[in-house]
Amino acid sequence: MSGASIYRSPEGRSEVLALYDEALGRLGAGYESRTVATSFGETHVLMAGPEDAPPLVVLQGGNFLNPLCLAWFLPLAGEHRLISPDIVGQPGLSAETRPSSKGDGHARWMVEVLDGLWLDSVPFVGISYGAGVILRVAGYAPERISRAVLVSPSGIAIGSIPRMIKDVALPMLLYRAFPNRERLLRASRPILTEPEDLYVRQLGAVYRNVRLDRDLPRAATPEELAGYEAPTLLFAAQDDLFFPSRTVIPVARKLIPNLVAAEPLSGCRHVPSAGAFDHVNDRILTFLR
Repeated sequence: MSGASIYRSPEGRSEVLALYDEALGRLGAGYESRTVATSFGETHVLMAGPEDAPPLVVLQGGNFLNPLCLAWFLPLAGEHRLISPDIVGQPGLSAETRPSSKGDGHARWMVEVLDGLWLDSVPFVGISYGAGVILRVAGYAPERISRAVLVSPSGIAIGSIPRMIKDVALPMLLYRAFPNRERLLRASRPILTEPEDLYVRQLGAVYRNVRLDRDLPRAATPEELAGYEAPTLLFAAQDDLFFPSRTVIPVARKLIPNLVAAEPLSGCRHVPSAGAFDHVNDRILTFLR
């Protein structure tokens, strides 16, 4: 576990957290928050939807603010109590402790959060890094997952590393060295299908002010998932440089024992379009019913 600050400066932390507060506006007036104690430090949890509705855990993408990620799945709050912890070590209001990517730290943290919220076996939805955390839980404590939805998932297979360096890493480093709006848009283009202003600004703030978490939760293996039986639904974006559908879906079909369906999202980059999220949320609701 790393205990160093994830922020490059106190001023940078303040800038990121100001954007976090702005992003909370996407959740409307009905959201709540609470804090859960874990051995990795305090975990801040956002909640939305009726208190008496069935719980649904939603896990954010890495290096992305949790309220923005939760807002993508807010239509699910009509039928579920959404429970969305800020992942420890990511920009947000949880502890800055980063579990090692080599072990089961992410899974142990998630189990401690479930225990702190008195949740036993629950359905999960995760995007990108958050989907990778779900797969870590699936290998470590499969009985805690009743169903799972993985969107643009890490933890299965990756795209071309040379392309990621050329099209993602280099524009990001150029923006961080010489920040301006044009370079920020160029750096965000490979990630966002639709470069909405708030998403672009939060990427810029994270790129400039956060020591990026480059170590994803380690990939799952067939041996780890041999005891995982929960029905699982997967969506992978066609034009995702990190986890493209053409790479992820064939591996997922061999890796995940009870993969109900695996759908490519046509014309989408890592963060899908609003229209794609509409489709994904409709499919999730049907899947969870």
